[in-house]
Amino acid sequence: MGNKTENWYMINNMDELDSPALVVYPERVKKNIQLAISMIGDVNRLRPHIKTSKAKEVAKLMMQEGIGKFKCATIAEAEMLAQCGAKDILLAYQPLGPKLKRFILLNQKYPLTRFGCLVDNKPSAEEQSLAFSSAGLSVDIFIDLNVGMNRTGIAPGIEAVLLYKFCYSLPGFQLKGLHAYDGHIRDADFEQRKRNCDAAFDSVMSMKDSLSKDGFDVPEIITGGSPTFSIHCKRENIVCSPGTFVYWDKGYSELCPEQKFLPAAVLVTRIISKPKAGYLCLDLGHKSVAAENEITRRVYFLNAPELKPISQSEEHLVVETGKDH
Repeated sequence: MGNKTENWYMINNMDELDSPALVVYPERVKKNIQLAISMIGDVNRLRPHIKTSKAKEVAKLMMQEGIGKFKCATIAEAEMLAQCGAKDILLAYQPLGPKLKRFILLNQKYPLTRFGCLVDNKPSAEEQSLAFSSAGLSVDIFIDLNVGMNRTGIAPGIEAVLLYKFCYSLPGFQLKGLHAYDGHIRDADFEQRKRNCDAAFDSVMSMKDSLSKDGFDVPEIITGGSPTFSIHCKRENIVCSPGTFVYWDKGYSELCPEQKFLPAAVLVTRIISKPKAGYLCLDLGHKSVAAENEITRRVYFLNAPELKPISQSEEHLVVETGKDH
């Protein structure tokens, strides 16, 4: 593989690589990890989200640079981190029902790892507390705050303060702090993004202040993802959990030009058919690349930027080449 800045993505043994494939460039990943640490200034204030890489190799690269705390989205990701020897893992989810049972088994299987999870309401807190205490566990708990994502969490304010106080004395709980994910803040204009980020974060700090006045300590506040990392990393005593920074991509490069991370992974795809003049069919279906973006923004061809995606199914991507391609 090429290491030069220009055409850094080139692969010398392309004929040996099946496709579609995700190809990772470890040296670039290392540089991104080091940049994240330098931006925040204190490796202990980083709790990277592993959801982007989902890879033991990347987790171990982070650990080699001194990162000891992680965040994840699934039980499988949490177990992968535990297998790597991670000491502090937050499942950024509210496990209930069968998932709660799996989470307890995970705690029992890896006793040297400290696990945590989220909660955003009293009935769920009661279910978790009973399950943890019955299993003889003391699990780190973070109150999940809704600061505008409108997906999970409780809005910062009186009800959230009451929930924190309620969870404080529950058996099986070790109340560790507050969790606020602001993934909805994605303004292209940095100053506007900062204003929106600051406004959302102010509500978290107001809640912390209310708890402090009542004699409750808030040990840790975890906040932000990749778009707001450059803002939160400059706050004091705040733990940040970016995830995409390890691989980065074209979309984030355009959205967050103030963050100088390097693209460190590419998707390899091949032409598998030519359905008609001016069109090509590639083996890059939406099983292989995220489909939440509008189709023309799902993939960018480094060595063929003129190609225009027009349709996609599970195993195929059809692109328009233009005339006389």
